[in-house]
Amino acid sequence: MISDAMDVLVVADTHIRRGSSRALPHRVRELADAADLILHGGDIVVAEVLDDLRTHAPVHAVLGNNDRELIGVLPGTLTLDLAGVAVAMIHDSGATRGRTGRMRRRFPDADLVVFGHSHIPWDTEDDGQVLFNPGSPTERRRQPHHTAGWLRFEDGQIAQRRIEIVRS
Repeated sequence: MISDAMDVLVVADTHIRRGSSRALPHRVRELADAADLILHGGDIVVAEVLDDLRTHAPVHAVLGNNDRELIGVLPGTLTLDLAGVAVAMIHDSGATRGRTGRMRRRFPDADLVVFGHSHIPWDTEDDGQVLFNPGSPTERRRQPHHTAGWLRFEDGQIAQRRIEIVRS
């Protein structure tokens, strides 16, 4: 059995462009400093955001629909084993209706699927598979808050998962 614990910051849809006043909120930086690893669910926009996040912890990221600069740099999907937990990542999981079945078919062996695109925080479990969208820490759209996700893996399981409200 895996005994190592791993704390993971999950972000998506940061949409930070060069020359923009938009930046990663202070709270995201605090969480990044406490994390062993960072997962980014896409729509990063510029590589400098990944470089910035890497100053806090190692980063795994997938290509989002706004990541034109990162085509050929980031994969469209990614599968990882993190402390014994099978993790899949994709930016756009499609419509809410049918999502659980669609993600199960796409990633049949994943314990956890991390995604973004909608900017809507999502944390649900269906038939043993967790679907997790951290929302956006920088562009909330119609959501009441900016958000990020936090995961803790322990003993080959997801020991903790939460969506956290992020304030600057």
